[in-house]
Amino acid sequence: MIGSTKTLLRSVASLTLVMATACGSLAVVCGQSPVAPAGAVPGLVPNGDQSKGNIGAGDAVASAAGLHPLEPALDIAQKGLASIRNNIKDYSCTVVKRERIDGKLGEPEYMFSKIRQQPFSVYLYFLGPDSVKGQEVIYADGRNDGNMLAHAGSGVRAMVGTVSLKPQSMLAMAGNRYPITELGVENLTRRLVEVAEHDRNFGECDVNFFPNAKVNGRICTCIQVTHPVPRRNFRFHLARVFIDDELTVPIRYEAYDWPQEAGGQPLLLEEYTYMNVKTNNGFTDADFDPRNAAYKFGVK
Repeated sequence: MIGSTKTLLRSVASLTLVMATACGSLAVVCGQSPVAPAGAVPGLVPNGDQSKGNIGAGDAVASAAGLHPLEPALDIAQKGLASIRNNIKDYSCTVVKRERIDGKLGEPEYMFSKIRQQPFSVYLYFLGPDSVKGQEVIYADGRNDGNMLAHAGSGVRAMVGTVSLKPQSMLAMAGNRYPITELGVENLTRRLVEVAEHDRNFGECDVNFFPNAKVNGRICTCIQVTHPVPRRNFRFHLARVFIDDELTVPIRYEAYDWPQEAGGQPLLLEEYTYMNVKTNNGFTDADFDPRNAAYKFGVK
């Protein structure tokens, strides 16, 4: 039964697209907060591969006096966070995630998502690949004893039925870098702010802005942050955040490790994309209730 449940929940607690990944949002496995090593950056520790290119590296030097290259990006993130909190009550979208776990980069997973800001609530329906297609997940803050509910879409795994798990439990985190409680554009933006505030204390940081970038046909501003020299202070070698120009929220994030050899290519750690975002749909408790007749949790 445990083996079947682990397979069922391979993708259940995904994302945080948001990733709060870029920002280093992390999964706290078994409810235990890991002890941060010296030089660690803020945020959660991913349940999966972290940067290895900076292992054994020293600390970055303190930033020089004057405007840090990250300041304009930090300003955008802070204003975006305020805008999300003031103007977005809920949204639907298709989340696409790809993560490196135990040295292996998985294939993209596609999830139709409903997300409500207050109380924080998530409904996921997995669109693909076939191994997870039809799977559903619900999490609603303050309900179901704080647990998430999930079931497989078809096949032998569906015989397990609906399971109830703590979002940060070992089974829920199997095959995922972040718990479902870290999903969403607000969490992603908040984590980006945390990491930018940390990294601006150090030099060795290049920031570039690329206007008129496109993500799924949406016009975006791409902010690229690069730490050229491996340092234990930094979570990534290179990260890109794509801010939707109309919605003013991040709709894509990708992070890379330093190359494994001189002149090599950066190694993708994680990427999250929010497509077809539709805000303020008027979601109610029914949208995050496993008894909803439109869902297949089998809960009465």
